[in-house]
Amino acid sequence: MSDTKLAVAQWIQSFVPEMSVDQLAGLIEYPPNPELGDLSLPCFKLSKIMRKSPQQIAETLQTQAVGHPLVKHTIAINGYFNLFLNRAGVAAKLVQEILNAPLRFASSTEGTGKKVVIDYSSPNIAKPFHVGHLRSTMIGNALRNIHEHLGYEVIGINHLGDWGTQFGKLIVAYHTYGTSVPVDEVSIQTLLDWYVKFHDDAKENPALEDEARSWFTKLENGDEAATKLWQWFKQVSMDEFERMYKKLDVTFDSYNGESFYNDQLPGVVASLRDKGLLRHDEGAVLVDLEAFNMPPCLILKKDGSSLYATRDLAAAIYRAQTYAFEKCIYVTGSPQILHFQQWFKVIEMMGFDWHNKLLHVPFGQVSLGGEKFSTRKGNVVLLEDLISQTIAKTKEIMAGRALPNADELAEQVGIGAVVFGDLSHNRMKDIVFSWEDMLNFEGETGPYVQYSYVRTCSILRKAELLEGMSAEWIAMISSEHEAWEEGPAFALIQELVRFPERVQQAADKLEPSIITRHLIDIAQAFNHFYHTSQILVDDEVVRIIRLSIVAAVKNTLALGLRMIGVAAPERM
Repeated sequence: MSDTKLAVAQWIQSFVPEMSVDQLAGLIEYPPNPELGDLSLPCFKLSKIMRKSPQQIAETLQTQAVGHPLVKHTIAINGYFNLFLNRAGVAAKLVQEILNAPLRFASSTEGTGKKVVIDYSSPNIAKPFHVGHLRSTMIGNALRNIHEHLGYEVIGINHLGDWGTQFGKLIVAYHTYGTSVPVDEVSIQTLLDWYVKFHDDAKENPALEDEARSWFTKLENGDEAATKLWQWFKQVSMDEFERMYKKLDVTFDSYNGESFYNDQLPGVVASLRDKGLLRHDEGAVLVDLEAFNMPPCLILKKDGSSLYATRDLAAAIYRAQTYAFEKCIYVTGSPQILHFQQWFKVIEMMGFDWHNKLLHVPFGQVSLGGEKFSTRKGNVVLLEDLISQTIAKTKEIMAGRALPNADELAEQVGIGAVVFGDLSHNRMKDIVFSWEDMLNFEGETGPYVQYSYVRTCSILRKAELLEGMSAEWIAMISSEHEAWEEGPAFALIQELVRFPERVQQAADKLEPSIITRHLIDIAQAFNHFYHTSQILVDDEVVRIIRLSIVAAVKNTLALGLRMIGVAAPERM
């Protein structure tokens, strides 16, 4: 929430004691037309409490609420109490706040002393990164950055898909097709090729599926040969994953995957049994959720092997005991919504009082030509290929420019385009992958925001202020000058004012696209300001004001881009 909105809410609350400051601040809006005011309090909800018409309340506030240094004048219209701010004072205060502590702008202490666990990315071993993996990885990474900015201690966990019957299939595939392949020539693509060929052959020879289940049972029982092959598959995969995470600048605090919890599964099953929650159904073991209008949650298969839910229960209990989290967030695709509802309910039935701290953050699916991505069928777009294409497109656009570190810059812009494009969508929106869309750098894209940042750097470089402004320089910023109140300048200031609110909304709604879209709003407002207002004018006061606005935009764009995991290059 902006300091200005909070200060106004505190002021109004002295005249409306029936509501709290936070309640009033939550009601205050930004009028769509600046001619109606800079802030607006709808009085309709107040009407029920105060038993007066909204217009009567607005008129009473207009009469009583006078004399605040941030407020120039007010009007009451159609049940709204609209406020026109002391724009120069508000703008100068905000800009000085940003310039004095750019890394702390929009931060808070709400997370102090609290831990948040975020489970994100979580690819399956032996399958290369494709575009579909990008969503969990970058949504989770953004949520991590946002929570850290709000003061939380964040534990990022990559819950690797490193267990399950698929490893039995891969072991059979290796014995069938791979024993003659030199170890140092085996890549994650090799593992995928074996896996795909296994499924093709199993259609003609179903006995291969039985053999695969047998090998996975051996793996679960600690068979030395099976374990050695599984560890090898895992290492080959991890080498590839780490290479991709380095490109994306994504890190984790833990790579504890599904296999990490194997020795904890008997305890989970025993606890469920002791609490009388288990029942048997044709050999399988499950928790009945019919009373909650959900299918049963399967705990053990007929052969006694575990399932996803069993391992998720064990992982949640381990994390609660290890981290004492305030929130435990799971970033996975929307098809898993029911799965999480089921085992979240089981956690509640087990009597754990932290069950309501488990949060599933689902996201829409990425499809290719309307068909779901399928590694097995080869119906995927590899992330490596997409990044290579966007980097090549960037180099094509920048051709002929004498830029230092051109290759590094092309990578920053190309990857930025991919990440920004993904996070610009509401996370629940399904996406049909299109090469044309992904390679289009025009309009509301990551390169547009990055170029806006580059433009701020260029202006400040010319003014010899790129490295920052001294406290003495900042103190020279006048808080009483009409340059702050000019339309394009104050419209831009208003976008900066809203940035802390957008960060808080993104955290509350677990929705990074709120920040991504707001960065577009800031960039558009800045470019309008840039094209309508000469920055390096002779008038020293005006020049300082306009340069300070540019510097505030630079710092805010850099902060916002960092939150969503996009680089902010100083030249393009």
